[in-house]
Amino acid sequence: MLAQTYLQLLAMSKIYRINEFAKRIGRAPSTVRRWEREGILTAKRLPSGHRYFDESDVRAMLGGGPEKRSTIVYCRVSSAGQRDDLRSQVAAMEEYCRAGAIAVDEWIQEVGGGMNFKRKRFLVLIERIQRGEIERVLIAHKDRLVRFGFDLLYHLARENGCEIIVVNQESLSPEQEMVEDLLAIVHTFSCRLYGMRKYKKQIKEDYPGSKVPKEILE
Repeated sequence: MLAQTYLQLLAMSKIYRINEFAKRIGRAPSTVRRWEREGILTAKRLPSGHRYFDESDVRAMLGGGPEKRSTIVYCRVSSAGQRDDLRSQVAAMEEYCRAGAIAVDEWIQEVGGGMNFKRKRFLVLIERIQRGEIERVLIAHKDRLVRFGFDLLYHLARENGCEIIVVNQESLSPEQEMVEDLLAIVHTFSCRLYGMRKYKKQIKEDYPGSKVPKEILE
């Protein structure tokens, strides 16, 4: 699960091998390698040991970052039935920002599971962080951003000059964390199972008596 989370988050980040990075900044690969040897550049490394660079390295070499970087509040609930919870979450974040005199440039509200890394507004947020457009992201709890892999996402944001602020820093015991993680997994797979059953029912209704749907269902 954690390995899959790592790959999903890494896939959101634009990464460049040495040749690609050299082309991106208009230099020869040999120049990039020399700069690395001389300590002018420091390549990041994948778990496999392969070196890579990302957009933060491109900005460092080319400059041109945005003049004004935004402060964003991100609020999320898992389902449409939790709209009241979403409103309460937004209200609590508004109160927090007022109390702390925090000027918020944009509020993002989203409905979608915390284990779903393909949430539309979440992906746009990550892309903007990678472009260096966002200075701070405020969230009520860690799992409002992602259910798993928060530490990795926090690292990616920090590498791009963005601070993620968790307003409610209450810590759970290892047992409580495990229970919440298990409940999240069960909820996710229950939704998928329900979707599969609904899909099978629709096929049966659309193709009554046909052999093709039977083969699909098997």
